Amino acid sequence: MQDDVVNYFLELISIDSESGDERAIIDHLKEDLKALGAIVDEDDAYILTGGNAGNLYAQIPGTIDKKPILFCAHSDTVKPGKGIKPVIKDGIIYSDGTTILGSDDKSGIAELITAIKDIIESGERHPPIEILITVSEEVGLLGAKHFNKSRLISAFGYALDSHQVEELVIGAPAQNSIQITFWGKESHAGVEPEKGINAIRVAAEAISTMPLGRIDHETTSNIGLINGGIATNIVPNKVEVKGEARSHNSSKLEQVTSDMRHSVEQAVQHFQYDFGGASFDWKVNLEYEAFHIPESELVVQIAIDAMQITGLTPKVTISGGGSDANIINASGLPMIILGTGMNKVHTLNEEIEIEQLQKGKEFLKALIRRYAEL
Repeated sequence: MQDDVVNYFLELISIDSESGDERAIIDHLKEDLKALGAIVDEDDAYILTGGNAGNLYAQIPGTIDKKPILFCAHSDTVKPGKGIKPVIKDGIIYSDGTTILGSDDKSGIAELITAIKDIIESGERHPPIEILITVSEEVGLLGAKHFNKSRLISAFGYALDSHQVEELVIGAPAQNSIQITFWGKESHAGVEPEKGINAIRVAAEAISTMPLGRIDHETTSNIGLINGGIATNIVPNKVEVKGEARSHNSSKLEQVTSDMRHSVEQAVQHFQYDFGGASFDWKVNLEYEAFHIPESELVVQIAIDAMQITGLTPKVTISGGGSDANIINASGLPMIILGTGMNKVHTLNEEIEIEQLQKGKEFLKALIRRYAEL
C-alpha cells in the first residue's frame, strides 16, 4: 500500500473491478485495511448480487471512548474499466481514452485509507471508525441493499461518492424503476399489415405523451431503453420499454409515475379493433428512498467545520442521483455525501486533479479530528 494518496489511487485503478467482477480489488483492500489494524469481514452479498465478491466491513478501534464514525465507498467501476492506463498531464490524471479512469469511486477509497493511515501513524487520539466498501453500486446499489445494516453502530456517516471536494450533498431523490411491455398483434408487414397491431407504434404513442425530462425542481423522469421487433417485414407484437422517475418529494414521485402509466393506458386504448387489441404489462420498483438532512445536524456541521479548518469553502447542495447514502439513511443512520474530486465520470474523458485528491485526504483527516474533539 502506497503512503501517498496519488500513488495509492494509481495503484487502485490498476486493479480491474467492473461491477460484479470485484474479487481482486476486494482482496487487495482487505489486506490494506488489516495492515491498519482493522477488524475486517467480507459478507456473502455476492450470492444475491450475482458478483464474485461481497461487501467489506471494517472496524478500526479508537483511542477515544465514543460511538464510531462511518465512511462508505464502493469498489466497482462502470464499463469499460479493464486495463486502465493512467496519463498524468498538467496536474490532472486521465485515462488513455480507451477506458474510464475509475475515480468513481477509487478516489474516495484512496483518500479515506491514506487519511486513516496518517491519523493512526501519527499516534494522535482518534474515534473508532467503521468502513463499508460496497460492491455492485453502479448497477443498482446492490451491495448496500444486501448489506446487513444492523451491524452499523456509528453515530452518523459519510459516503465518498460525489464530485468536487468542497461539495456536501445533504439530500438525494427517491427513484422508481419502470418496466413496460407493450403487446400488439403479429402479421406480415407486406401482405396483410392491416391484420397486425404494431407494438412499436403503440409504445411510441405512449412515450410521446409522457411527462419526461425535468418536471420541476424536485422531479425528473426518463425513458432510457427500448427493445422490440424481429424483422422489417413483420409487424411487431412485443416491445419492452424501461425508464425511471425520481423525486425528492414522495407525492410527486407517485404522481409522475401515475401520469406515465396514464399515457400508456391512453395509447393502448387507441389500438383496439374487432380482431383484437393492444395491451400492456406494467412493473414499478422503488429502488431507493429519498433523504434530506438539515444543515443544522451534527453530521453536516462537523463536515463544514472540517472544510473551513482545511481552507475549503463548503458548498451544501442536494443531488439528482442516488447512492449508497440513500440506502444507509433509510436504515436510520444519518449519512451525507462528500465529494472526492472526480470529474466527467462514466465517460472516456474522466479525470481527476491531483490537487483534489490531496485536498480530499486532508479534509478527511480534519473531519476525523473534528469529531474526536467533540
